[in-house]
Amino acid sequence: MHSAIADLAIGLPDTLAYYTPEEFKAGFYKTMAYQPRVIKQNRGSSGEGIWIIKLKDRDYCPTFGAAVCEDDWVLDMMEANDNHQEFHTCGEFVEFCINGRTDASGTWTTKGVGKYLEGGKEAGGQLVDQRFCPRIVEGEVRVLQSGPHCLQMIHKKPAAGGISAVLGTGSIYTFYSPDEPKFAELKRKLFVEDLPKIMPALDLAGEPFPIIWTTDLIPYTDDNGTDQYTVGEFNCSCVGISKFQACAYPDKGIADVKGDDLAEATMVADTAGEAAVAAIRAK
Repeated sequence: MHSAIADLAIGLPDTLAYYTPEEFKAGFYKTMAYQPRVIKQNRGSSGEGIWIIKLKDRDYCPTFGAAVCEDDWVLDMMEANDNHQEFHTCGEFVEFCINGRTDASGTWTTKGVGKYLEGGKEAGGQLVDQRFCPRIVEGEVRVLQSGPHCLQMIHKKPAAGGISAVLGTGSIYTFYSPDEPKFAELKRKLFVEDLPKIMPALDLAGEPFPIIWTTDLIPYTDDNGTDQYTVGEFNCSCVGISKFQACAYPDKGIADVKGDDLAEATMVADTAGEAAVAAIRAK
């Protein structure tokens, strides 16, 4: 998916997707030698199986493809679900991603089991390889959408010293309306320039946008020195309505969500419901 939008205004050109062990090793050894990476599995949630990776004791090559990693190069890795650190060789990491915990993959402290390509593309086996944008420590912007409409923008700032802004890691969430001026250029690129191109780029031309989905955008500095944002991920499989989280089962109920939080959460739910009804009628 990410490689399909690499050339859009909200993409980056050195973004790859892998579906087989062979293309994963060949592509990753090339990108890893070039710049720090984010390697992301397709089936996890809350940051499990998302790795922020740097070379531990080697310099990066000046241009993409000028060098290729070797099996014994050591990687400094952080997993986004809890920001824990691990060190593994390139060979161990590739083995873990493909076959999980084996004698060849070394010892891992992650809760995950690896095997990210298991079952192949049809079963959701996929790894995305993206450039790591260090300005993610400033926070990413989540755009909450229903169909083609922007409902809300959420700035998610990681806890001090962290990179991941998933819930439960001490991150700070700040909520904005769709018309927030500070994100006007971000919104223009996403909704005016790229929205008509996203579904065709994903080989889904003619299909409706998801009923409720998000676009997570990470800040970076362009070569010309300007502030830009690039897509970290689209999500339409496990999108939560943030302001309803106060009623998490089994301790609380919907009556615990009140005032502006209730109004905002209801707006999101009602808009998604309207989109669902419209999609059914269209069929």
